[in-house]
Amino acid sequence: MILFSVTMDYQNKITRRKAISGIGLTLSAVALSSALDSEASIKTDVMQKKGLEDPRTRYPQPPFKEQSQKWPGLASQMNPQPDHEEKSYKGSGRLAGRKALITGGDSGIGRAVAIAYAREGADVAINYLPDEEQDAQEVIALIKKEGRKAIAIPGDIRDEAFCKKLVEETVQGLGGLDILVNNAARQQTYPSILDITTEQFDWTMKTNIYAPFWIIKAALPHLKPGSVIIGTSSEQATDPSADLYDYAQTKAATTNYVRSLAKQLATKGIRVNGVAPGPIWTPLQVSGGATQEKLKNFGGDTPMGRPGQPVELASIFVQLAASDASYSTGQIYGAAGGKGHP
Repeated sequence: MILFSVTMDYQNKITRRKAISGIGLTLSAVALSSALDSEASIKTDVMQKKGLEDPRTRYPQPPFKEQSQKWPGLASQMNPQPDHEEKSYKGSGRLAGRKALITGGDSGIGRAVAIAYAREGADVAINYLPDEEQDAQEVIALIKKEGRKAIAIPGDIRDEAFCKKLVEETVQGLGGLDILVNNAARQQTYPSILDITTEQFDWTMKTNIYAPFWIIKAALPHLKPGSVIIGTSSEQATDPSADLYDYAQTKAATTNYVRSLAKQLATKGIRVNGVAPGPIWTPLQVSGGATQEKLKNFGGDTPMGRPGQPVELASIFVQLAASDASYSTGQIYGAAGGKGHP
């Protein structure tokens, strides 16, 4: 009888413990469900308040005022100033702990990408020409504001020795490298091939084709499986304008090196992709990349009726760098307002 009484008492304790545990789990589940519902409700409210935005009128439309700057130009002196997501982009930690090098990171697409990467948790090094220091320092401040490492490395990427130094300083400053964005480019408009000197042609080729070649070679020993290389191509690669003879060739070359290198590096676990923008409102256009006539109506010939803003491409670069895009390599992603290829 004593044994039976002890056994019953033990079983009762277990039963009570299970009951209390079950109640606790139920309350926890209810609390979690309530929290998730509350979060979902907040997100829904935010979306409802923000509402849908018409992409045709979301950003400035032509006609634009006549304006010109000495090459390479400054975004801060453009009218209207380009939107690089200085205020709009909200990160979610998609690139936490990553280390990126972006050429042409002071303005335009490179600037938007640098800001987005920092807000997604990456440390960022940017390269730019010394004349672009004003714009570059604004980017550095924005990256640091996100609590990320920011390294400014001015210099001319037409020099092979500098390209090697650029990678070395990035690796030393950030403690590694796993995202390389070859974005810097030179674009100048010429009505005829007869107007392009050998010096000008060489300048474009060195900046747009040689530099990525040198930088990638210097970076490869540091890139581990999971790293990415992203090149900025253009709609000019497949639908070249008559007055961008040399620039268009370099963008066709960019598209091809992306596809070739992707096959070569897939066996090493390194992805290579490209982005092909259409008309984007950047200093390239006001510093010799477009005639005043074209500038006035820049982007007006797209189905969207306006040029794109750098901010509108940043999320593509984030996606290509993120680990959840692990099966995308050798791809060219377009963003051209309804025209161009791909």
